[in-house]
Amino acid sequence: MIETIKKYLEPNRKIRTAELVFLILFLVVAAGSYIFGSAQLNRDPGELTYTGTLEMARDRDAEDYDEDSTVCDVIYVSGDRKLTVTYPYEQYEQLEADTITAYAYSAGSGAELLFDHENPAPEEIRTTYRHVTAEALMPVFNLGNALLILTVSLGVVLLFSQFFTTYEKCWFMSIMTLATVVSVFFPEESANGVNGIVIMLLYLLDTFLNILCELLISKQSRYNFLVSVAVEITEIVMCLVLMYRFATMIVTLLFWLPIDIISYINWSKHKDDEEDELTRVRRLKGYQEVLVILAIGVWTVVVGWLLSGLNIQTDFFGGNRDLEILIIYLDACASAVGIANGLFIFFRMREQWIAWYICAILEAVMNILAGQYVLLVLKLGYFTNTTYGYIKWSRYIKTHKEEELSLF
Repeated sequence: MIETIKKYLEPNRKIRTAELVFLILFLVVAAGSYIFGSAQLNRDPGELTYTGTLEMARDRDAEDYDEDSTVCDVIYVSGDRKLTVTYPYEQYEQLEADTITAYAYSAGSGAELLFDHENPAPEEIRTTYRHVTAEALMPVFNLGNALLILTVSLGVVLLFSQFFTTYEKCWFMSIMTLATVVSVFFPEESANGVNGIVIMLLYLLDTFLNILCELLISKQSRYNFLVSVAVEITEIVMCLVLMYRFATMIVTLLFWLPIDIISYINWSKHKDDEEDELTRVRRLKGYQEVLVILAIGVWTVVVGWLLSGLNIQTDFFGGNRDLEILIIYLDACASAVGIANGLFIFFRMREQWIAWYICAILEAVMNILAGQYVLLVLKLGYFTNTTYGYIKWSRYIKTHKEEELSLF
């Protein structure tokens, strides 16, 4: 592996000036975003001025708590203003009013702070100010995060430019640039006590790792499995943070992580006779495809039914239980297709690209329902690279003996 890296690094010692300028520019703007945002976040709120009271309505759609909950966040809204009040579950049970009187204060920094009582303590003021400021500065921090990931993307393309074709480099950077734009204009809301800035960083990291992994698969490179391990870890963290898609999380933990390691070993044993960096690939027979489809259907129904019976609380869907159930069944189907995909990749089957198409469609639907628009950029990357990979693998199969490529 070290020799392979050296092989592609050595011809690239002289990086073109324009590319280096973009790399430095991305880093400078990212650093500037972090510095500006942190300075605003940590500044003193200043002297508070009481500006009056206002009636705010309770957003019951955002609530879905039961006796297993310890604390409950109740959101009150009035126009664009929002006030979140945390109650112990026992007190939440006794809460009947649909409105609340909020006390508004103007901070010396210009921010408006809302409380459910008069004369807030200094610690309450600082906490509320940081929360309000963080929400307002989401585009700034998202820009910093996106440009940091974009810098890493450009660095990979520059360091390994001999390994990637011009089309592959343009495709890779186009997807990451689009993800950067979407992350700034469509910031993610906070969920389950985790700030939206952190959630967006996970989305961007997931996008970067996934499209790099897919690109390496299309190139029949066994090194895709090393990147895939990082993909699985990132997606497990996302599922835990958002408290959703538990079918995918379990499959990732118990199936994808082990299969990545085993697949890397298997692919290393089936190198192409002429090109050491390529892995020999093949295709499925018709009856095998039918058996796979039937297995996916059974898995979807059984796992979807089991998971829908679990009462797992999340505020990511705003308390919409019907939407949660729909996501559970779609996720069960996506996890089943994912398992088939993992086995196809392990056995070096061309049909894994068909599975990628189906997974991309299912996940795109779930992303739209959940409002995860930046992840739609990743699905666009899936669709385009899946077509590219299918064509490349098909051409390879046609130029090699069929008997050597069949499953048995």
